[in-house]
Amino acid sequence: MAEKEEAGRPTWSRQVEFTLAGIGCAVGLGNIWRFPYLCYRSGGGAFLVPYLLMLVVLGIPLLHMELTLGQYLRRGPVMALTKACPLLKGVGMATVAISFIMCTYYNVIITWALYYMFSSFRSELLWENCNNTWNTANCTDRVTNSSSSSTASQQFFKCVHMLFLLNLFIFIFFYIIMMFFFSQIYIYCKLMFLCASQVVYFTALFPYVILLALLINNVQLPGAIDGIRFFIIPEWDKLLNVEVWINAAAQIFNSIGIGFGSLMAMASYNSYNNNILKDTLAISITNSVTSIFAGFVIFSAFGYMSHLQNVPVSEIAVDGPGLVFVVYPQAFATMPVAPLWAFLFFFMLLCLGLDSQFAMVEVMVTSLLDSYSKPILKYLKRKEFLVLVVCGSAFLLGIPNVMQVGIYVFQLMDHYTAIVSIMFLAFFEVVAVCWLYGERQTVNLLEMTGKRPNIFFRVCWWVICPALITVILVFSVIQFKPARYEDYVYPPWAQGVGWLIALASIIWIPLAAVHTLWLLPGSFTEVLYGLSVYALKGKYHIKYLEPLI
Repeated sequence: MAEKEEAGRPTWSRQVEFTLAGIGCAVGLGNIWRFPYLCYRSGGGAFLVPYLLMLVVLGIPLLHMELTLGQYLRRGPVMALTKACPLLKGVGMATVAISFIMCTYYNVIITWALYYMFSSFRSELLWENCNNTWNTANCTDRVTNSSSSSTASQQFFKCVHMLFLLNLFIFIFFYIIMMFFFSQIYIYCKLMFLCASQVVYFTALFPYVILLALLINNVQLPGAIDGIRFFIIPEWDKLLNVEVWINAAAQIFNSIGIGFGSLMAMASYNSYNNNILKDTLAISITNSVTSIFAGFVIFSAFGYMSHLQNVPVSEIAVDGPGLVFVVYPQAFATMPVAPLWAFLFFFMLLCLGLDSQFAMVEVMVTSLLDSYSKPILKYLKRKEFLVLVVCGSAFLLGIPNVMQVGIYVFQLMDHYTAIVSIMFLAFFEVVAVCWLYGERQTVNLLEMTGKRPNIFFRVCWWVICPALITVILVFSVIQFKPARYEDYVYPPWAQGVGWLIALASIIWIPLAAVHTLWLLPGSFTEVLYGLSVYALKGKYHIKYLEPLI
């Protein structure tokens, strides 16, 4: 199966570049934004227990599985899953679909970061005080005993994402559209015209400098210790809530990138004998340490906000993407040379977002070229034009996220893509690779590295991962909670739209299975028997599989 030396397929010039690129892919906005808000929504410290458990028994083993498959088969997720398990080749297609869907709305955070970044070029930050036309009477920029007040940063973010309602910043709306387009062009340029081996060093390391500076500042703020205490001290009764466990599993998948195909596509450019275990541990552990580090930063700022508003940390009205654009900016106002720190922070968000977007666009581009390189290059001539088409499509489909109700569109898409879809996708990927591809993965590792995976990984692949994901998936369906943004619960028709968004990726799994059964000759029973033999032994009449692989 493997092609040790494949003509025309590039490899990383140095292996550390893949490790840093993998860290850059895994360490992204999810660590700075999604982890803290899921942790906050799930009761703070209670979230850390299932999160760390999921890291050990799901995150590390499944990342090792994906990197092994990508490096051995030297293909993106579509062709890799087709070769590994023809019946469930749709899992690879679903990973590409979910990555592309995330491209269409994930970039909105980059858009907001760009707007905030350019808004920092002022002697006084726009969200630093309540002396602006959009501020209401209950705005506060100082300590208050009123629980009904809101901070200047909260009101500024609400102003930004509800521009038409205020009728004061229609110009900013068009400005944001322009920034949205600019960020897509930036991704295009980064993919095609910059040397990735030089960029990854900066984009992977720069965020830690900013986070460390913010942490040093935040821990000195009044009330910071209350926020940190909420973050690290579990409320044990919260562990009885299944939603906490589902959120922890979803965060592991989203943060590391399991089920999205990004790291599998990047691993397909590795040298054949690369030490995959070292990369697995470096990427997964760095990712989780970054999330926890960011948690200390954000929850120390939460404690400061609770001190300002004189409410418990658990009752601060911040949710979803607003977290990174409300809590962090509030902390900047207390720092010397606040505009400089604000600029650096939002520039850091831009770097993190671009790394994640780079990986998701690369999944689509790699998969299309693996499967349809001849017809694509026949019409588009160059890979650069394919990247431009993918980025342009993501830009057009993402425009609803920056409209008047864009924040609600964004939250709906994120809930049904990053929490609902990913659980189904992870389940079928585990079935395809851990069970149906099975023992051949052990043989693959032996061929590449000369060592078999240890007993921990084999037990996780065969027993723990499938069982745990099955249980989580069942309970997530039984105890499903509809999407919401702050106190707003979406109406039934919007939930229906959300399920259509989820199906946009999941539907490829049954469709591709039907396609496989349709292409293979013989009766239905013979085909299933042949595929079963292929799953167990990797042997099937190759002429029958040629239309598939």
